[in-house]
Amino acid sequence: MNEFKDKVALVTGAGSGIGRACALMFAKAGAKLIVADIVVAGGEETVRLINTAGGEAVFTSCDVTKSEEVKSVMTTALKNYGRLDYACNNAGIGGPSMLTGEYKEEDWRAVIDVNLIGAWLCMKYELEIMQKQGGGVIVNMASILGKVGFATASAYVAAKHGLIGLTETAALEYATQNIRVNAVCPGFIYTPLLEKAGMKTGTDLHTQISNLHPMKRMGTSEEIANAVTWLCSDAASFITGHALMVDGGYTAQ
Repeated sequence: MNEFKDKVALVTGAGSGIGRACALMFAKAGAKLIVADIVVAGGEETVRLINTAGGEAVFTSCDVTKSEEVKSVMTTALKNYGRLDYACNNAGIGGPSMLTGEYKEEDWRAVIDVNLIGAWLCMKYELEIMQKQGGGVIVNMASILGKVGFATASAYVAAKHGLIGLTETAALEYATQNIRVNAVCPGFIYTPLLEKAGMKTGTDLHTQISNLHPMKRMGTSEEIANAVTWLCSDAASFITGHALMVDGGYTAQ
């Protein structure tokens, strides 16, 4: 369980759900954590969970759409630990569910700003650190909707398709600099976010969404965290520019 001993990992959107699971998984494997989230209470709770379990983590508040706040996260990483080995760019929002032509412009832009531009801003400054130190691994949190369409989710689909393209491009650009860049594409994962969207266990909507997957269930945050940490590990040393489906067979249909 010490595969990432003496390594440093950053997870954005780490205050709940998939982000928190990724942070806990990195810590369990021995990494020191930079926990970033726009929700202070959630981020601080993730740090508490890590530290209570014997790990080491610091929290920094961050709105990934603001370059100065993203820069501050990187400053925190270097100030506390002196390096950045792994970054999981997980912060994201779903946006309203509505037809493409009915979307409000401000809502559409907000989804793109967080899910695509925010991820790019994080990569911009993560890559700068990783180049200087001679290597690193970035994993972007994409989605099955980065590979297929989904009615009433045009902004999210566009952002996640763009994020996969960004991942592939950066992977090509930095492949000779010991920097790997990949993406994970979750199916529908049971998180507090989905609960708030009406998909709580036992509801008809939960059953309906679960049945979209050949495995007839939603995934767990821990299953996504397993994929993220594996892509960062030496076991995935020849993998870059890849979008890994972790979707219970959804995109195989």
